[in-house]
Amino acid sequence: MLHANSRDLALYVTDHWGDTRLFESSSVIDCGPGDSLPDQNTLDHLISCCYQASLLREEGRPVRFRLILREPGCFDGKDGPPTGLHRLLFSEPQPFDENELQRLSPAADFYRSLIGVRHGAHEGLQIWGIVHSGSRWVQNVYGGRTIAPALPLSLVVYVTDPGRISVCKGPLTIATINRGQIVSPTHEVFGSAWLSAGSASIRSRLWELHIAAKDAAKKPWADLNPGIVSTIAQQVARRIISSVRNSGHGGTILVIPPEMVEQAFEENPYLSIEYRVTDEATRKRFQTLLVNLMNKLAEVYGRKANKGKSVGWDEYVASNEESLALLDEAVFDLAHLFADLTAVDGAVVFTSGFELLGFGAMISVGLKGVKTVARALDIEGLQTEQVHSGSFGARHRSVFRFCNAVHEAIAIVISQDRLVRFVKWKEGMVTYSDHVATSIMDF
Repeated sequence: MLHANSRDLALYVTDHWGDTRLFESSSVIDCGPGDSLPDQNTLDHLISCCYQASLLREEGRPVRFRLILREPGCFDGKDGPPTGLHRLLFSEPQPFDENELQRLSPAADFYRSLIGVRHGAHEGLQIWGIVHSGSRWVQNVYGGRTIAPALPLSLVVYVTDPGRISVCKGPLTIATINRGQIVSPTHEVFGSAWLSAGSASIRSRLWELHIAAKDAAKKPWADLNPGIVSTIAQQVARRIISSVRNSGHGGTILVIPPEMVEQAFEENPYLSIEYRVTDEATRKRFQTLLVNLMNKLAEVYGRKANKGKSVGWDEYVASNEESLALLDEAVFDLAHLFADLTAVDGAVVFTSGFELLGFGAMISVGLKGVKTVARALDIEGLQTEQVHSGSFGARHRSVFRFCNAVHEAIAIVISQDRLVRFVKWKEGMVTYSDHVATSIMDF
């Protein structure tokens, strides 16, 4: 495999700057084409300096920062967090190079500020100051719903680890280079049909419960967009994966079909769950919270006389209703609990509807081994390459055995080095899909 470099990343950004799929994979509303990119040589230089800066250290600390390419006059000098962006303008611009980025990175705290850069026709790239954003944006990245100051659709670069940088169009990630690979959110597996098909019946059941509650309500409820079920579930999955990745210990998550639940608690040839969760309401807490959240959202917007407009993720994010905020917090606190369970040796086991069955599950060594697996090269696994299973560790090989025996199961394997792979049986073969860039915050 040839390794990509900063020049390859710059060329990728140029080719995909106008890609409308970036908006399809995000809750951000498409508000126009945004700023134009600088010429290719300037973009190459900017990304190269950021990449080189990522390899440096500042007083023993790794260099991490966010950077935005935008004229200082485009920011309101009177605005600021938590709902706006605060411009801190230097009296004299500073030179743009990796050493200056290294020196400024402690002052422009990654979680609260961006380094402001401009490009002049004669001066070239210059650092003009700091843009203070506040930290609300972190919750948006991790799947929360707190409204953060909107970044303009300008070139934004995140430096998060040595050799790992993300290039964005405002809040939209275009691509990340990590371990010599370029990955994009348009490659992510959450939207793939072959991996999400198993949860379709659960989504339908949750929707049925919501409709039944709506019919029984005596007050007017707004109509919800059915897609909000999948959107919130995906946000929870991202939160779990991000938490496990950042923990450093790795973990395995098994998602089994509902019809296998009873068998999983008995002696069976597939797996043994060390810590089993009693079959009571708490085991289905995620399902209950999700239905309650949908009901509350419909009730809130019903009171606001939404005039027949379908209510979805954007309205959910925009609402300042305290009861919705409490439900939202409960959902994501539960996601953190799920992530914590992966710290115990063995897999955490769910049904496809996030019903927690137990953790510390050991996959049977008696299952038939798998010599070769397929690596998906596109989001739907239409193009694949065969890989020998001997190149993987014990955690992966056990998951390959399980998915080879239980074709309806989905496994998520998070390695200690923070690589993420989704594994499932597909068209006669165990197939896995890399999910390298869950978000720009995974470092």
